Amino acid sequence: MNSFLGVLLLAASVFFCADAKPPTRKPQALIYSELVPADYRASFVSEVTGIAGRLAVKPEWLMVVMRFETAGTFRANVKNPYSGSVGLIQFIPSTAYRLGTTPGKLAAMNPVEQLAYVERYYQPYKGRVHDVYDAYLVVFAPAFLGHPDPQILYRADGRTALDRRRYRLNRVLDGNRDGLITIRDVKQQIARFVPAGTY
Repeated sequence: MNSFLGVLLLAASVFFCADAKPPTRKPQALIYSELVPADYRASFVSEVTGIAGRLAVKPEWLMVVMRFETAGTFRANVKNPYSGSVGLIQFIPSTAYRLGTTPGKLAAMNPVEQLAYVERYYQPYKGRVHDVYDAYLVVFAPAFLGHPDPQILYRADGRTALDRRRYRLNRVLDGNRDGLITIRDVKQQIARFVPAGTY
């Protein structure tokens, strides 16, 4: 009798378990999305995800770049008073004009609108961005995309005034203070904003 009851209970538990739905897991939020102002967070994250798909990159890479360039604000009007760069990826004036706009117009956009220009900026590099560091290098020094880590980007004693100015404006990236900014230096700084084991 006891043995028959045990078999019956076992069969019933298998039946109910088979009918039960697996627990649903909450989708993981996109990295740094909690820093995006709430009034446009959902549309911003949705647009970043769409752009990443069209560019064949990970949306997390774009979020890391924009987090770094906006000092964690994700605002479209963040401006560098020294270089005149503005926005989510710090468009310099010449880049803004090349993209068919101006720094002033970019600053007046809301961040979701400005993402269209982020996509337009990255479009020529589609297929050449292989990790988060490439995604940042495209913004910081695109001429050096694909170069090895020891590559010098800017130097304090550069041959031209422009080279020396670029070093001064970005000397925070010169982690070992040797007067050189290399791709390795840039990677080390960006790595601080990439969660361990993410990429």
